[in-house]
Amino acid sequence: MKRNFLIGAIGSVVILLFALMISHQGVNVLSTVAQADEKPEPKTVKTYPVALPAQADFCGEAVPMMDRDAQERLDRELLVNTYWQSQTLLIMKEYNKLRPLLEPVLREYKVPTDFIFLAAAESGFRNVVSPSNAVGVWQLLGETARQYGLEVNDEVDERYHFEKSTEAACKYLLDAYNRFGSWTNAAAAYNMGMDGFRKTKDQQLASSYYDMMLSSETQRYVFRIIALKEIITNPQRYGFEVTANDLYQPYRFDEVRVDTPVQSWGAFAKNFNLSYKELKILNPWMRSHKLTNRQAKSYTVYVMQKSTR
Repeated sequence: MKRNFLIGAIGSVVILLFALMISHQGVNVLSTVAQADEKPEPKTVKTYPVALPAQADFCGEAVPMMDRDAQERLDRELLVNTYWQSQTLLIMKEYNKLRPLLEPVLREYKVPTDFIFLAAAESGFRNVVSPSNAVGVWQLLGETARQYGLEVNDEVDERYHFEKSTEAACKYLLDAYNRFGSWTNAAAAYNMGMDGFRKTKDQQLASSYYDMMLSSETQRYVFRIIALKEIITNPQRYGFEVTANDLYQPYRFDEVRVDTPVQSWGAFAKNFNLSYKELKILNPWMRSHKLTNRQAKSYTVYVMQKSTR
């Protein structure tokens, strides 16, 4: 009987050890399955604030960087335009393409070349139409365009003309500068209109844009121009790695004088081995397929050189 009891006890121990072994293996299996189901920690993308420049200016006029409101407004525009990478990269590319057309006109009229960044803020250097029907790179309204000598009708709209629209913008800015005493004020007046800027300035007894309480659009406007200038002229400081090959290249073209009617701009283009589209790219001021030109006015047509097509 003792022998049977001993055998039974040994059997119980063996069974218990076997059960513990199976249990341990089961835990290991479950642990392995659990580890297989675990997902790796996601990689986090680090985002950094933008460091404000110690000094900033517009057209040689200093931004009051010791003023807290000015700091915050510039900081906002630097952040927005640094981290809206696709838009800012496109502006950089277009800037390289159109700068040779726009900047010489600014110099000719003795308007500071910083104003090229006003066009960046207005349109991104594209011939766009705003909800208020402001048109072109410089976003001119029809009445303002005519006031400053541009032709605007169904066949010709010189608000789309790269150089002539720049001339009109220069004339407006010179008038605003003479009226308000600074280029910064002139830029703000370009956004809200000279009459609106004068009225607000007089009501607030202010002398400078930086001292005025304006609409949210105009409050941001000059700071956006300054931010775009800062980023475009110092791209690496703001994380943009851009080479010359990444940029849109300037147009190369010949000039052709036209002082007669043109029955078909498409046929005109064919005479220069161009498509209608290629003619329109450099001459977006053509708003019809033809030019009546009853007054025999002289127009300069840009003809794209084949090497740049």
